[in-house]
Amino acid sequence: MASSLKYTINVKELVTSAPASCILIVGSALSLVFVSYLLSTFINDISAYAQQDISHSQPTTNSSPTHTMNNVTNNTTLSVPGSATTKLKPDKVILTLGVETTNQTADAALNTNSVIMHKLLNSLLSLGLRQNETSTSTFSISPNYNYSQGRNTITGFTATNSLQIESSSINDTAKWIDTAIAAGANNVNNVLFTLSDKKLEETKNLLIKEAISNARSKADIAASTLGLKVVGVKSASVNEFETSPPQPLLAAQPYATDGGAKTATPIISGQEQVSTNVSIVYFLG
Repeated sequence: MASSLKYTINVKELVTSAPASCILIVGSALSLVFVSYLLSTFINDISAYAQQDISHSQPTTNSSPTHTMNNVTNNTTLSVPGSATTKLKPDKVILTLGVETTNQTADAALNTNSVIMHKLLNSLLSLGLRQNETSTSTFSISPNYNYSQGRNTITGFTATNSLQIESSSINDTAKWIDTAIAAGANNVNNVLFTLSDKKLEETKNLLIKEAISNARSKADIAASTLGLKVVGVKSASVNEFETSPPQPLLAAQPYATDGGAKTATPIISGQEQVSTNVSIVYFLG
């Protein structure tokens, strides 16, 4: 206790009697000691806080990552095609009848052609064919040439006029052909049996459902074999529809030359095939 007091007295004496430069040095030294003490205390506090935070953040044995891994979605997919096909009786006919005439002049060829075409059209309308079911398909007048002695010479003109019939009265096809030939037609350019827009649209909707059902059946069989099951659809696409118009039987019989009854032209429409395909990618689980 006496030594401490003595030290204190000596310090006071030192401060009192020391020159100003010494006092400044001693003050600076004491300041450095105080700052070092504060810095050391701050670092210790931070270290203790960090250790406490780390100890609280350690995962327990029932941590959530294990549960998350058990709920990972199964991304297994299976691509399956589906198809559907049907055959239908056509409900629409497209028939093209024509007249071709030749004469020495274009005017004469056209005049003869027009007379026959009027007769042909009136005959068809008298059978019940409607005006809105007919339209001009092709019309042309062209010169005929004879190549002789190195040059072409016009020998006459050919007029061609074709009438197109588009109707739902397919059972009248043979009768229209026979009537047109009797009226002077000398061209039957086309006989096409097909489906009307309404019937084709109804058929397409039905085939899409059947094709999707076909694809699903295949997917269920494949998934079951793999020990899985279909749990969803990833994507689906519908391909273009395919149609195969029937080829009609057209076998015109010659007229009897002995005055007997004419033989009717047999026309058989057949059936039109319509098909579609789908492609579906399923999720399996």
